[in-house]
Amino acid sequence: MAPTFNVIGIVVADMARSLAFYRRLGLDLPAEADTEPHVEAALPGGLRLAWDTADTIRAFDPGWTPPSGGARVGLAFACADPGEVDQVYAQLVDAGYDGHLKPWDAFWGQRYATLRDPDGNSVDLFAPLA
Repeated sequence: MAPTFNVIGIVVADMARSLAFYRRLGLDLPAEADTEPHVEAALPGGLRLAWDTADTIRAFDPGWTPPSGGARVGLAFACADPGEVDQVYAQLVDAGYDGHLKPWDAFWGQRYATLRDPDGNSVDLFAPLA
């Protein structure tokens, strides 16, 4: 049997802050998870998204250090329509999150926007253009 892709992991500096961001994107994460060192959420299609604190990673890899020079992982969330891209982007920016690229109509036929999560990872919002 070949390995099966199953989990996307994010290392976080502040679990509560990171989970608050992803809750605003519609992930169902219980409030008690904010104080946990490791959290997982089931995604559509069977994948899981996991968050670990830097201390959790260092518990089994003492030499681990955060990457430098920019985000190494990007996530993308599909929106229902172009208006939802604009709305969700504005809500997150108004809540104090980093709006990296304001919504625009991409040449590949989507309304697109990019935010940064609290740990600097790229999080895109997109929807097909009418």
